[in-house]
Amino acid sequence: MMRQFLAIKAAHPDELLFYRMGDFYELFYRDAEIAAPVLDITLTSRGKSAGEPIPMAGVPYHAADGYLAKLVRAGFSVAIAEQIGDPNESKGPVERQVVRVVTPGTLTDESLLDANGDALIVAVVRHQLSAGIAWMDVSSGRFLVSEVEGDEALNAELQRLAPAELLLAEGASPPTLAHSVAIRRLPEWQFDEGSARQALNQQFQTRDLSGFGCDGLSLAIAAAGCLLDYVKDTQRTDLPHLVSIRHERQSDSVILDAPTRRNLELDQNLHGSEDNTLFSVLNTTVTAMGTRHLKRWLHRPVRIRSELEARLDAVSALQSNYNYEPVRGTL
Repeated sequence: MMRQFLAIKAAHPDELLFYRMGDFYELFYRDAEIAAPVLDITLTSRGKSAGEPIPMAGVPYHAADGYLAKLVRAGFSVAIAEQIGDPNESKGPVERQVVRVVTPGTLTDESLLDANGDALIVAVVRHQLSAGIAWMDVSSGRFLVSEVEGDEALNAELQRLAPAELLLAEGASPPTLAHSVAIRRLPEWQFDEGSARQALNQQFQTRDLSGFGCDGLSLAIAAAGCLLDYVKDTQRTDLPHLVSIRHERQSDSVILDAPTRRNLELDQNLHGSEDNTLFSVLNTTVTAMGTRHLKRWLHRPVRIRSELEARLDAVSALQSNYNYEPVRGTL
């Protein structure tokens, strides 16, 4: 059994491994030593290796989401290995394989998502002063790209997005961020533009990306292709809900740098809480999705007349004959 665990762990050296055994997920060796204090669970041992006890810790299968949330909030990624073989037909250890990898930026289960903000995963590709940015909300399928010039513009955009996870090429300088973020280093070849275009066209079943308005964004496309492959690999699915990609132009919104965003106290005051912020005044949402959406609007005030009028039309439609009351009741 330990030989099987070590083989699976060797394929996931950067993640903690949840190894399914009956009604528990078990962690062994260094994984157990790391996870036990974070999860406030007992560190025990099972058998010996090279004459030393093998550290072990476990969590109940039915309560795994709560423990996963703690680990993700602490910045760890977790590979989940499930039993896929039939115990009655197995002559040795039941066959197991990793069915998904939970990372800070690829959360999809509502129980793991933070109601107060998006869990975005962002990829950045740089060339001289230019930077291509791609970001995704895996749970909703929102997939966007942008390109900016200079460190100041890049840092401002990343401060706005506040990613939970950031993908960078090996050797790339990390941007300056005010908040903590899980940084994943990937080989340079995973940011290849040609491969990215092929992967994106295959995902969207298109011949090119001109219909999405981003065909000429070489750096952003390279970032988007890497991001798509990474999310597919962690989720172990083809992401059928991911059907388009959108170019978000800086000129379409009011540009707010990090100091301005902080001093305006949009959703966090200077003491770090939501008290007396613009969000706290405007917020009458009743769902986590609505909360996250309102914050996105506040952090990116749009300048496009048609989009603003569409929002006003939606409000008018809900106000007409008090249509908002049954909608709010359903929510």
